Amino acid sequence: MPVPALVRKQNLSRVPGEYWLEARFYRAASRRLFPLPPPVTGGPHKTRRGEITRAPPGPWIVCGEQGPVDCFEKLEQIGEGTYGQVYMAKETGTNEIVALKKIRMDNEREGPQFLITAIREIKILKKLHHQNVIKLKEIVTSPGPERDEQGRSIDDNKYKGSIYMVFEYMDHDLTGLADRPGMRFIVPQIKCYMKQLLTGLHYCHVNQVLHRDIKGSNLLIDNEGNLKLADFGLARSFSSDHNGNLTNRVITLWYRPPELLLGSTKYNLAVDMWSVGCIFAELLNGKPILPGKNEPEQLTKIFELCGTPDDTIWPGVTKMPWYNNFKPHRPLKIRVKDFFKHFDRHALDLLEKMLTLDPSQRISAKDALDAEYFWTSRAMSAAVNTMRIRAPRWRRLCRRP
Repeated sequence: MPVPALVRKQNLSRVPGEYWLEARFYRAASRRLFPLPPPVTGGPHKTRRGEITRAPPGPWIVCGEQGPVDCFEKLEQIGEGTYGQVYMAKETGTNEIVALKKIRMDNEREGPQFLITAIREIKILKKLHHQNVIKLKEIVTSPGPERDEQGRSIDDNKYKGSIYMVFEYMDHDLTGLADRPGMRFIVPQIKCYMKQLLTGLHYCHVNQVLHRDIKGSNLLIDNEGNLKLADFGLARSFSSDHNGNLTNRVITLWYRPPELLLGSTKYNLAVDMWSVGCIFAELLNGKPILPGKNEPEQLTKIFELCGTPDDTIWPGVTKMPWYNNFKPHRPLKIRVKDFFKHFDRHALDLLEKMLTLDPSQRISAKDALDAEYFWTSRAMSAAVNTMRIRAPRWRRLCRRP
């Protein structure tokens, strides 16, 4: 029986004046260096193969041992995205279950862009420390495969020579839970999840971070019902006085706000709140509310639900780059309350404020947390016992005693 692949920690070497992470997987002629924040040194900790220098808990780890130390054992692949695979793994020293996100470098042309994106994600996660934001525990690397004199690989471990981001392990994502046969969230659960989502997002916005990819698969949930924002690969820092252009090719289509679909390259925190509104309605409705197949169809679905935008309800919309290409042939009225008349009136009121076409009038995460929906008599505390999700037995056995 083959031994599971092991990931090894390696050094972050110091260059005078800065710390750098060397991208070892390029050919020597095209090797590139990328800056990282200085690691925090810590006292020695024993491992089963000797003594290493290890930082206190946090995202920056330095290993200064004489030989390699096997740190993580991969258990299974649990996901794959644009920028790499995600594995469930066990730290060999503590038996802690973690998630390893491998940075994809197998494409010669796009590899550098993937690495730059990962470094941006690392930089953002380094400054975010909140119970509703996924925790980046550390960065690890695996050495490249050994080669013979002709340059051919003599090591069949295909996972070597890579960079991995180590995250706390979460048992589920919101989409996976919602897709379970017969699964339907009750109101207290929805309130609890939405409160956690808005709390985490408000924290990001206060710290000047746009997520730009809020969707069910990026909302991770553990077996105790705790929700955390994850996948900051498209996120970016911003400032209130930022006047530069931003790409509008972000946010998954079903959760993309109308200003991006109309070609805007100047946008703000409101883009995340539109996505939150789509998630909110999806939880209440039991299925996605705007499942467009392409951008024109997506805008059509938005207009049919939220009405036709004009300069009266959305000043400046007619000057957007793609407005004339996609504007409806006939005026449409807002029909949110007609489409979702089975929703609670407080839920409808909050949803309308989230799905407001004009981003300047869209509700903020802070104001949404104060909405009447979260303060009605059906208190969220009633959800505590219903939030627990039973994990598969073999996963429970993998956990540290």
